[in-house]
Amino acid sequence: MKKILLGLALALGGLNACTSAVSVEKRANVNFNEYRTFDFAETKVKSTGEQSSSSSLAAQERVKLAVTNELIKRGLSQTTSKPDLLVSTHSYVDQAERTVYNTYAGPGYAYPYTVGYGGAYLPINYGYWYTPSYYQRPRTVQYTQGTVIIDFIDRRTNNLVWRGSMDNPVDDTGRLGSEFSLLAKDILDKFPIKTK
Repeated sequence: MKKILLGLALALGGLNACTSAVSVEKRANVNFNEYRTFDFAETKVKSTGEQSSSSSLAAQERVKLAVTNELIKRGLSQTTSKPDLLVSTHSYVDQAERTVYNTYAGPGYAYPYTVGYGGAYLPINYGYWYTPSYYQRPRTVQYTQGTVIIDFIDRRTNNLVWRGSMDNPVDDTGRLGSEFSLLAKDILDKFPIKTK
């Protein structure tokens, strides 16, 4: 029974591993309530060209629009005259791999076991509905992964004060703009200045 419960826990853990989470890096001792204005900096990312390809200009613009809308909701305003924060966005797609598990139930039934009840032992057959983990066969699949990174730089000190990033499988590369703008919103849900 312990083996079966362990197998179920591992299977559920594998599902959680596929779920993307927002990664945040924050500079210590920064009072984000002092920031009132922002503008976008021109982003120049050095790349070897082997690992990833930058997303389209249209997708970048959708990310910037999403960031602008989220920051305005937080009471910040965009200005080109000495903004408090410079915002830099990076988005790209690349190929990634992950391990998935196909459940194999065997010929008609899986591992049978017995339970005791009322002084008798009852044989239990899990079948393919509750297959133990050792009936799962791993395989590697490739998929397209999209990544969005949003940096906030204090313009007076040139210090990076906050970075949020997230990656997620891309279902349709023709819709990068809409998919990336949703990632940008998820990233900014972790931003220290909350919606007003």
